[in-house]
This record gives sequence, structure tokens and C-alpha cells, in this order.
Amino acid sequence: MRALTEKDIRSSFINCSKGEAKRLSVPRDLEGRPWDDLDFLGWGDPGAPDRSYLVVERQDRLVGVAMRFQPAQRGFFHRSMCSLCLTTHPRGGVALMTARKSGPAGREGNSVGAYMCTDLACSLYLRGLKEPETGARFEESLTLEEQIERTRSNLFAFIDKL
Repeated sequence: MRALTEKDIRSSFINCSKGEAKRLSVPRDLEGRPWDDLDFLGWGDPGAPDRSYLVVERQDRLVGVAMRFQPAQRGFFHRSMCSLCLTTHPRGGVALMTARKSGPAGREGNSVGAYMCTDLACSLYLRGLKEPETGARFEESLTLEEQIERTRSNLFAFIDKL
């Protein structure tokens, strides 16, 4: 992924108003992000722990999505799998991320959801640059490039529903 600026990020959101995009929390460490290893930029809002955001480049256009999630209340031994990267995590490592639809449907309260890593570090898990907390990645016969393509396809399928 190419390096993004705050302006790039704020102008990319498809499911919130320009005013909401202007007020949302953008990561302050953009220069330090491992851009070459990211398939999308994802981050949590430090001021609102139930909110997350992601920005992905698709067909030479940035697409940003504002999401909400409910922190997990499950036990330690319960594991969940991210629907994007297929990494398993214990407890709150995966959550149902819901995003308001864009346009009139979103203004009526319609939303779409997908189970995702709560830290949105799918790209790093795929590449083995980050290990899940006592979770795991299954040994796969797919190459890394095929796994990356599958993750991007899963993310685009989620975005297409918005």
C-alpha cells in the first residue's frame, strides 16, 4: 500500500459525512507505518474504544470505512476467526465490525457487518510480522500472494455491500 496522508484518509470515507470524517481520530504515526507490508490501513479510535476505521486502495481510489463493534464478553477458551485473514484469536481478538451503509440506506440505519481482527492488523498476521495472542494461523497450502489476494477479496466483498 502507498503511504497515506491525513488529507488522503479524511477524504476517503464513503459511509460518513464530511463533518464526521473531519472529526474522526486519524493515527498520528503515519510516517512510521510499515506501508510496504500493509494491504489496508486499519486503526482503532483511542477516544472511542468501540470505533474502528479502515482505508484501502481499490482501482486507484481510496475507500475509507467507519465501523463500530461491541467488545467481546466471551471466555478465555473461546476462539473466533477473522473473516478477512482467517487468523484465530482468543477472547476479544475478533469482533463483529458493523459499518453503516452509504447513502439513503445508511441514513435509515442499515448496516453491514463482518468478523474482523479487532486490531485490524490482518496484513501483519498474514506475513508473520505479528503473532496473535495465543491464537494461531492455520498452515495453508496457498502462497503468501494468494492469501493476500483472498484477504483483499474478502475485504472488497464487505465494502461492496456498503
